[in-house]
Amino acid sequence: MRKYDGKGESRKFDPNFKGPIHNRGCTDILCCILFILALLGYFAVGIVAWSQGDPRKVIYPTDSRGQFCGQAGTPLEKKPLLFYFNILKCASPLVLLEFQCPTTQLCVETCPDRHMTLVKAKVGNKEDHEYYKKYCKDGVDFGKLSPPEILREGLCPAMLMPSKAFTRRCLPDLGTMKGGVVVVGNETSLDAGEGTNINATDVLEASKKSNMVVEARQVAMRIFEDYTQSWHWILLGLVIAMLVSLVFIVLLRFLAGIMIWVMIVLVILVIGYGIFHCYMEFASLKGEPGSNVTIRDLGLQTDFSVYLQIRQTWLAFMIILAIVEFFIILLLIFLRKRLMIAIALIKEASRAVGHVMSSLFYPILTFALLSVVIAYWAITAVFLSTSNDQVYKVFNNSECEYSRDNCDPKTFNISNVSSQCPDAECLFAFYGGETLYHKYLILFQFYNVFLFFWCANFVTALGQVTLSGAFASYYWAFKKPNDIPAFPIFASLGRALRYHTGSLAFGSLILSFVQAIRVLLEYLDHKLKGAQNKCAKFLLSCMKCCFWCLEKCIKFLNRNAYIMIAIYGKSFCPSAKNAFFLLMRNIVRVAVLDKVTDFLLFLGKLLIVGIVGIFSFFFFSGRIKAVEEAAPSLNYYWVPIMTLVVGSYLIAHGFFSVYAMCVDTLFLCFLEDLERNDGSAERPYFMSQNLLSILKKSNEEVKPVD
Repeated sequence: MRKYDGKGESRKFDPNFKGPIHNRGCTDILCCILFILALLGYFAVGIVAWSQGDPRKVIYPTDSRGQFCGQAGTPLEKKPLLFYFNILKCASPLVLLEFQCPTTQLCVETCPDRHMTLVKAKVGNKEDHEYYKKYCKDGVDFGKLSPPEILREGLCPAMLMPSKAFTRRCLPDLGTMKGGVVVVGNETSLDAGEGTNINATDVLEASKKSNMVVEARQVAMRIFEDYTQSWHWILLGLVIAMLVSLVFIVLLRFLAGIMIWVMIVLVILVIGYGIFHCYMEFASLKGEPGSNVTIRDLGLQTDFSVYLQIRQTWLAFMIILAIVEFFIILLLIFLRKRLMIAIALIKEASRAVGHVMSSLFYPILTFALLSVVIAYWAITAVFLSTSNDQVYKVFNNSECEYSRDNCDPKTFNISNVSSQCPDAECLFAFYGGETLYHKYLILFQFYNVFLFFWCANFVTALGQVTLSGAFASYYWAFKKPNDIPAFPIFASLGRALRYHTGSLAFGSLILSFVQAIRVLLEYLDHKLKGAQNKCAKFLLSCMKCCFWCLEKCIKFLNRNAYIMIAIYGKSFCPSAKNAFFLLMRNIVRVAVLDKVTDFLLFLGKLLIVGIVGIFSFFFFSGRIKAVEEAAPSLNYYWVPIMTLVVGSYLIAHGFFSVYAMCVDTLFLCFLEDLERNDGSAERPYFMSQNLLSILKKSNEEVKPVD
């Protein structure tokens, strides 16, 4: 009699079932066709973008005539920097980066390093003439034209001020002296060349945020210097992280139980040492001058080592680590009875990975495919964003009815605008366009983002189906390893691409829709940051939270649906339904065992990251006396440390993702095994003897026939 309790029909015994079905057909063909058409459209968008776009608009700054500064093979090849005639007309450096500063812009070889006015250059010697002419338009004759005539024609700037190159643009060399006095090139005021003086504070106010940009530039340069000094040590640390991850997985195969308990203890000890170290630093700063300053009072500092000199920083670190330690211990106490089954699953996963060693190298293929997807998306996005035309606008000093109107520099001098507004100029403003292509450019950008999500999710789904098919072949082999098919990874990959491209595209499409909506909500949230409507902000926050939860649920269902596709070869919807009902019929095991194994694998990642992080901290901070001389001299020793922590986590995640997929596949096969079989000679369990003993089950021995 069929067992049905509203959670789907239990699996029935099938004597012919021996693991992943080989006689299968193509699934979700319509979605496969849709995916292929979408890819063809994606390639078409890329071709159009590549034909219309020009990345030089991002790489090179553009002068007032729309020419690229420093572009190879042009007359401006040796003039890579952009100079502004009147920097005071630029509201902020952000305006400069958007090419919308309403003043004449000129490509130059170097930024001016001294203060000089046009009048002083005019009456000066030949050297002054030649120096000043480098920052004037071509063809200026100081001998024939007077300074008022030069300024009226807009041929030269009224003055030069000390500047430095930043993002290939000459920005004022702003700084501060003792007492907070603002200076430009060590001068507190500058002669504007028109009978007036300009204070350095006026320059600072006119180009607001310049000091923040300069500080950011200094921090960026220091970080870049740190990378140049420590890149080989970072590579060595990443190789060590890879070796530690590999050794950890190999040891799990033979010593899974011991390794997991050692791992749990080590994680607790590592976090405990972190708490102890933070307390010692907190205690050592007691009574030190300035150590009681709060982080809020300190504000944003470019020198991050300042934060390590105050007690509140170490107190915050200590509290965070203590909370993490408390929750880990609490979880271990409450889930201790389920740890044995979780360890048995991990042991079984270790054996499966040992018999399918090629699975450890499959993440390299996934990484390569994702790199191609990311590179194509990034290149297409750059070409789309630079596929606008040059837009010229009228800029003037006096009142003019045509101010900020579009203009054509080729016909501007013979137009009515130049006659009615004598001081007006037709200057390059920004990139835009009014053609049909430019009107739908935002849709092309959205299509690029959406197809990026779809392709990335498809690559991830392909990896999950491939690995689950290989590990399912291991589980359903009654006599291991004799019954395991040859080359299980390649066989599973071939089945996935040949029969289930449509199903993978279907599951990826659903997830991509949710991710695209989340991106749209983030965009709306960014736009509403300055709004005062609290109700709209609350609703938007609720929607962001709901779609975040929805994305997590879909990822979980997709993952299990792909396992069922790999095993039974059915379409996405029936596979998702069967996986969902199978999990619902075993909801207690799912809620505990599956999550316990995920937690244990997470502890493994945490341990690898902790080992690499702690050793890199002691090495780069110079606290290991034996290798103190070998450690590079750095501005911020946290730069290589954070790089190694993030890199080692990604490496550990790559190795453990194979393990996690193996555990999830074996877990679903384990649940199916319990429903299909009963341990009799006709219906024996396929699970390992270790799992049978933990569950207090056994297989009947087949009696020999006389």
